[in-house]
Amino acid sequence: MTGRPPTSVILPAVTWTDACTEVADQLTARDELLVVHDGDADPVTERRGDLPANVELVAAGEPDGCSGKANAVAAGMEAAAHERVVWTDDDFHHPPDWLDRLHADYEARGPVSEVPVFVGQDPLAVLLEPVYVVGGTLSTYANDYAWGGAVAFERSDLDDEAALVDRLHRSVSDDGLLTDAVDVTTLRRTRLVTVGGTVRETLERHVRFTQLVHRHDPRGTAVSTVAVLIAFVLALCFPLPSAVVLTALAGAAYARFGVASPTFLLAYPSFLASVPLGTYAHLRRTFVWGGRRYRWRSKFDVEVRD
Repeated sequence: MTGRPPTSVILPAVTWTDACTEVADQLTARDELLVVHDGDADPVTERRGDLPANVELVAAGEPDGCSGKANAVAAGMEAAAHERVVWTDDDFHHPPDWLDRLHADYEARGPVSEVPVFVGQDPLAVLLEPVYVVGGTLSTYANDYAWGGAVAFERSDLDDEAALVDRLHRSVSDDGLLTDAVDVTTLRRTRLVTVGGTVRETLERHVRFTQLVHRHDPRGTAVSTVAVLIAFVLALCFPLPSAVVLTALAGAAYARFGVASPTFLLAYPSFLASVPLGTYAHLRRTFVWGGRRYRWRSKFDVEVRD
């Protein structure tokens, strides 16, 4: 894409991954890629002195009162030089036209976000894939939520940039806070993001996402919880028709987002499993993310336990 404005791409990463190379290869001479890490002990610092053009390492420091991801994004926003900003992650493939397409979409629609499709890497994560597609991918798209993995906006689009950075330093979810700060149009364009690896990792992730939804929309969470419990009772009482309906709904969601996977057939057991897992997630006091344990008491009350 020719003539696009200079852009600051913010990518939190503690190691140099294929995604870092993929994004660096898409920069123009006027762009910058800020790879934000914690500190000098991170493996990504081994690339210092051997970085591609227009790539800079930014040390965010240890998080205090926020998640490591939110802390990194805040540091990236403070270091960014340009008006147009792109947030992204290092856990999915960025095709060669990824940045150009985001720019073209911004020019047509203003602030835009792609949507993730989570692909399980352990038995529990695979079982939960239909819940991820319906509760994650479809919900993100239908509600125009920002996904920090692939979102483009300009600083002038934000209600208050300084307030956003301050809130990032006091909370967990970069996606949720950005959704509060800017109106985005969510594109029906997906990126495959691998999740899990062990059942324990999947449990921790489920706790984090359940608490994220609750912290950012407590009233909506209460309403949806009642609806889910009613559906759960009906699913237990009428298993065959429930299995047919849930499988059909999941299949339609998979088809809408071009997800070519047979795991939509797991929709019924996936839904049944999600209810006790959701209860567990609400009862848990802490969760682990990126090697750190957090206690998230309220939206802007986060304790980094270790």
